[in-house]
Amino acid sequence: MKETILNIYVEIENKDVVGFKAISYEAEGSDADKINFLKRQAKSDYMRAVRFEAPVNEKGEFISYRKFSRLESKGYHYKLYEEIFDYFATPDNPLICVTPVLDGKILAD
Repeated sequence: MKETILNIYVEIENKDVVGFKAISYEAEGSDADKINFLKRQAKSDYMRAVRFEAPVNEKGEFISYRKFSRLESKGYHYKLYEEIFDYFATPDNPLICVTPVLDGKILAD
């Protein structure tokens, strides 16, 4: 059965999360196969991925990657990526591969 899967990029500049990019695919197979596919595509997908705004704090400032990572590790990543999930009309709990982009460099294998 095909499902929507996503490559998501977290753009980090000067230790702050300044934006997201994402691209979706319809894929079938095991979760491991889908993750491997997304990882293989990570570098080539970045340039053609759709850009999204980064979250900001109550002062309108970007949040640090450290704070972002803590929120993500506490299970808030679905809130952080909600705009992306809505844009691609994903089902609940989509399979995603998140790749950091640090000062313009894609940190993917």
